[in-house]
Amino acid sequence: MNPTFNSAPPQRRRGRLQLLLILAVVIGPMLLASAMYHFGFWVPQTRTYDGALVATGQGRDALGISTPVAAEPRWELLVTAPQGCAEDCQQLVYLARQINIGLAREAGRAGHALASAEPLANDHDQRLQREYPQLQRYSLDATVYGANPDVPTGPQLWIVDPHGNLVLRYDAKADGKAILDDLKYLLKISQIG
Repeated sequence: MNPTFNSAPPQRRRGRLQLLLILAVVIGPMLLASAMYHFGFWVPQTRTYDGALVATGQGRDALGISTPVAAEPRWELLVTAPQGCAEDCQQLVYLARQINIGLAREAGRAGHALASAEPLANDHDQRLQREYPQLQRYSLDATVYGANPDVPTGPQLWIVDPHGNLVLRYDAKADGKAILDDLKYLLKISQIG
């Protein structure tokens, strides 16, 4: 008997087993990830942001906001006021400025803006010009704003990326510290603006 002939089948079985293990290690995670995506199991329910994520790729135009073409591309804290700028809106405008100030050395990468569908009261308009000199002002088309099913009624604060895409949304009861943390995180991971 030839000793090499008798030892060939166990080596061949071992080689096949190694090949199957390598394929399982390479293909297994891809199959598991695909199954997790399609069937939604083992997906974490926690999140690292506080606002409502706007993951539809909408821009300012989906809210009915017309922005000047010459606007500097940077992150923006945008307050929308479809029914005029009452107390909740005024609080959000103040909050947007405070968050911008809270960014410290990163404050130049972000700005704050107000988009109102109705003209502001004369005294409020003068106060905004005096106390908020860097506040950008946009017009808001209330019919487009109201026709968007993803937009709740009442004043909202939005984080907008430098390309004009809506990223996160907050209502009038939002916590300023949480918004600041969200914006700092976005600025940290962002490679734009």
